[in-house]
Amino acid sequence: MVSNAKMNMLGSPRQSLEAYFTDRGEASFRAHQIMKWIHHRGVYDFAEMSDLSKRLRQQLQTEAMIKVPEIVMEKVSADGTHKWLLRLEDGNCIETVYIPEDSRNTLCVSSQVGCALDCTFCSTARQGFNRNLTSAEIISQLWIARRRLQSGNSNARTISNVVLMGMGEPLLNYDAVVDASRIMMDDLGYGLGKRRVTLSTSGVLPAMDRLRDDLDVSLAVSLHAPNNQLRDKLVPLNRKYPIEELLLACRRFVEGKKHKQRITFEYVMLKDVNDSPSHARELVKLLRDVPSKINLIPFNPFPDTRFQRSEPETIQRFRDILIRAGFTTITRRTRGEDIDAACGQLAGKIQDRSRRAVRFARLEQNLTL
Repeated sequence: MVSNAKMNMLGSPRQSLEAYFTDRGEASFRAHQIMKWIHHRGVYDFAEMSDLSKRLRQQLQTEAMIKVPEIVMEKVSADGTHKWLLRLEDGNCIETVYIPEDSRNTLCVSSQVGCALDCTFCSTARQGFNRNLTSAEIISQLWIARRRLQSGNSNARTISNVVLMGMGEPLLNYDAVVDASRIMMDDLGYGLGKRRVTLSTSGVLPAMDRLRDDLDVSLAVSLHAPNNQLRDKLVPLNRKYPIEELLLACRRFVEGKKHKQRITFEYVMLKDVNDSPSHARELVKLLRDVPSKINLIPFNPFPDTRFQRSEPETIQRFRDILIRAGFTTITRRTRGEDIDAACGQLAGKIQDRSRRAVRFARLEQNLTL
């Protein structure tokens, strides 16, 4: 039985599209043709897909769609960072950021409208939470960014990496994030290598274990504190999944992998909160047995925050302690701060800001269904 609801083919991975066509008596390679038209050529009108029969194009016009959000605003930073504000069909808005660098060109993608977690140093958390994004809404951010960057520019640099570090907690939107990631890595999609797609989580443990079995991507963990007492305050999810359990899940994620893999631990540097030499030494002891690298992130301020960025010399001292202990440690360069596109500054425009705890419980329950 065919549903009357139109399928948005933008967010359908190869296997789903193959099933769609075979269920309708078509050859499975139709899925390959459609994916190339959508993701390689940026076409969203079935009528333009010339290697499909006229009958099939008409059928697709009736049953399916290729729909992307509306670009409400596009800003370009002095450092070349791009930020897009995208309006979804329900009126909510999300933000997506492109960060060009010498060695890579990274797109930071959102996975939810707002965030159900309440990390105290993050602007997105202040906005509240409305809903999960669909796989089409997630992949559309990559579709739009590549199209905009290449528009009228034959020398445009390609997007080499995607990080699911924008608005939202990706592992609370598990199925849609996995589907979108599969499209990113598929040669018929965007052909990104498994080490070029990174998913960032605050530590939703049941989903971390599922992800290990379902999808071979890089994992980044938002740690931000070397002990439970402090992390409980900065990342409230820690009260449910404390650091000891989180690190066990991290070890499980990398063990038995064919290729050596490390967890990236993200650590935002907050002045006089988590940035002392004693915190650094505590972090060394904490991560000693975990294959890891550490990203130190200078705090990026937003209106009405009580936090301040650690001084450069404080960050350098913290980094030196980690490096001397043998950890690969990078201080992340702040990008796009002049257009509020830096890490922790994404806000979007979110309609529903109520009942966050209830919504988090429902999202987490869906992981076990």
